[in-house]
Amino acid sequence: MNESDDIIIDEPIPENNQEYTYELKIPKDRIAVLIGKKGEIKKSLEEDSKARIEIDSKEGEVRLIGKNSIDLFSLKEVIKAISRGFNPDVANLLLRQDYSLELINLNEFNEHKSHHERLKGRVIGRKGKSRALIEQMTQCYISVYGKTVAILGPIDKVPIAKKAVESLLMGSMHASVFKWLEKQQRMNFSE
Repeated sequence: MNESDDIIIDEPIPENNQEYTYELKIPKDRIAVLIGKKGEIKKSLEEDSKARIEIDSKEGEVRLIGKNSIDLFSLKEVIKAISRGFNPDVANLLLRQDYSLELINLNEFNEHKSHHERLKGRVIGRKGKSRALIEQMTQCYISVYGKTVAILGPIDKVPIAKKAVESLLMGSMHASVFKWLEKQQRMNFSE
């Protein structure tokens, strides 16, 4: 090979070998879910994101380390979803670019802890009916955990589910919220 011969490389060479990190604090009772049986969930997440996950189970701290900032951000969202009560299979939907996660803090609607149960009950409904209807009508998943209501779903559907949940939290009648959701469904089908 002469000095003038060009070398063609199919893959781009990274400019630097920089690693990115995220640190999260998650509820201690969700650590076991993140790790999974025999570490299966953690291993799977590390393989999918090509990142390393370090867990301090005593403090509930999770550190993510990787070279691809976009994959690392997606991994952070998956772990945030697991920490807010979603099962790992549902949380993994966030690895897709067309899915998002939205958190609603119950303190924004009433700071008194005694009212949180009532607010959660409005979202869940009798025997889980309200949550199930919102999930069905918006194609989203809803998790009511701690002081939050988490919504995970297609990017274009999450704002609709969020508005429905917030309406319930502000005291709107369930029938009015479901009627509004039906209208949203009809509008989406006509497009």
